[in-house]
Amino acid sequence: MTLAPARENVLAWLSDRVPAARIKHILGVEQTAGDLARHYGLDEAKARSAGLLHDLAKYFKPQLLLQMAQKEGLELDSVLEAHPHLLHADASAIVARDEFGVVEREILEAIANHTLGRPNMSQLSCTVFVADTIEPSRGNTAQLEALREASLQNLYAAVWQTSDYSLKYLLETRCYIHPRTVLTRNWALQMARSPERGNSTEKSIEQITS
Repeated sequence: MTLAPARENVLAWLSDRVPAARIKHILGVEQTAGDLARHYGLDEAKARSAGLLHDLAKYFKPQLLLQMAQKEGLELDSVLEAHPHLLHADASAIVARDEFGVVEREILEAIANHTLGRPNMSQLSCTVFVADTIEPSRGNTAQLEALREASLQNLYAAVWQTSDYSLKYLLETRCYIHPRTVLTRNWALQMARSPERGNSTEKSIEQITS
């Protein structure tokens, strides 16, 4: 059992299971999550590890994802049952634990929360959640550049804006929206506006929404 598996072992495992473009994305999340963690005074090694491990189950078959979730005792709702790919985050955390021996709870939670988020998730989870959207290989649109700038101003505001970015895409493509995405967005907005957070929130929100 370990805090984090050897990086080369994870990359070797991934190379047999995901395409090169996905590995490029994974490495981008690893780097970006680590950079955000360092920027906010969090554990950079944990963030990088969670980023490296976050998509282990990305290409698992829908039935396998459902089976893993059921075996783990995860709560399944109608959206998850209709779209099992949303379970790949939870399944990736299971693989990180069972295949690579990761026992650090904060890392496992950051992996599990990277797709839908979760109200009251840790700041480490926030870095991976945001990094999954803004890592370099995602592109250089004006919206993404704004999110990247926001991510360095206020971490909670970045989670809220990342959620809005995802929701906009889901609405435009007429996809199902999992309630947790909305709950995460509202929680992050509340946190960003809280004066106890210690960031220049007022300025950040003006910059992000202008």
